[in-house]
Amino acid sequence: MVSTRGSTPRGDGVPAAIVGLLGTRKPSSRVDIARSLGLSPATVTQVTRDLIARGVVEERVSVPSRGGRPAKLLGLVAGAGVALGATVTADRVALVTVELDGSVRTWTQHPFSPNSPDAPRELAEILAGEVNTIGERLLGVGVGVPGSVDSQESGFVRAPSFGWHAVPIGPVLRKTLDAPVLVDNDVNTLAAAEQVYGIGRDHSSYLVVTIGKGIGCAMVLDKAIYRGATGSAGEIGHIPVSSDGPVCGCGDTGCLEAHIGAAGLLRTARERGLVGARGRLATLLRAARDGDTAAQDVYREAGELLGRSLSGIVLTLDPEVVVLMGEGMDAWEHWRPGFEPALRRCLAPTRAELPVVVEPWRDDQWARGAASLVLAAPFDTAGNGGEQSHRVRARLGSRET
Repeated sequence: MVSTRGSTPRGDGVPAAIVGLLGTRKPSSRVDIARSLGLSPATVTQVTRDLIARGVVEERVSVPSRGGRPAKLLGLVAGAGVALGATVTADRVALVTVELDGSVRTWTQHPFSPNSPDAPRELAEILAGEVNTIGERLLGVGVGVPGSVDSQESGFVRAPSFGWHAVPIGPVLRKTLDAPVLVDNDVNTLAAAEQVYGIGRDHSSYLVVTIGKGIGCAMVLDKAIYRGATGSAGEIGHIPVSSDGPVCGCGDTGCLEAHIGAAGLLRTARERGLVGARGRLATLLRAARDGDTAAQDVYREAGELLGRSLSGIVLTLDPEVVVLMGEGMDAWEHWRPGFEPALRRCLAPTRAELPVVVEPWRDDQWARGAASLVLAAPFDTAGNGGEQSHRVRARLGSRET
């Protein structure tokens, strides 16, 4: 159940919250909606009557009640609204259109060079093509980037790997697209997706840790993504874990990511003669799956280093649960033997049983996470999206047929 503890929606947030709630759970009765959102039954009845008249919400089957007439369940009308999500990488932009219930309607990829002097404008042109096909059903645009973002609302991005320093992605996109635009670090977008569709429906504090090209972390505390003073919170890949380790992409040496990110694993494999000079991680993984103990050791050692590093974050923030995901999860069976003992050994006895959830990875997950910045707007009680979340809520609350 979506918790809105201490954050009962008001004004134009009420219809948006109801639509958002129905989009993230099975059809519900008016009583259940009122209880979940902290609203009076009379308010829910009034607002849902209006949403039904607009063709956004519909009555489904009736279910037995504890007395009186059977309760009718409410659900969303198919196609009540669509969010566009975009994730930016070093060579492409992946786009998804996502319905309110989280189902991915379309997924496409476009070549993109973030190092281009005109990168913001070129990104806007790519998105504009998709926005035009969605039309009035568009609720907003979410963008995920591998860097720090000052705020979801303003969307100024610092991404050293792209050569971006305070690049105004949000303002440029809003001007071109004439739509609400929310921008955030790509791992934070996965945490937003968990808030709407996953762990975040049942837990108020959790970590989302990604393993792949880099090592990332998003921190959700009391139902809000913790961003830090400059939007850079969660950069655990750049925790220094050795004094004389390999050079990291950030320019420092000995970072966690330099040791166990994709490039770090490949470097270790090459140094140990497990893959050739042009070998790829797929070769290492194939060897590990075929029973090569030396290949398995590379992953086991990486898992141990991740477990020890993550234990410090857990002891500092005290989350209810940790979620692991990312492209690197296809090799998790070989990370786990090092990760689990190291994490448990380093945690205080009261936290030794911390739940760790491993989620499967899909190609569209980064972009789907970006779309979740929009779909999480009805529950943006911390104000991360500011005026942009307000604009999304206004569109949700005024969907016309």
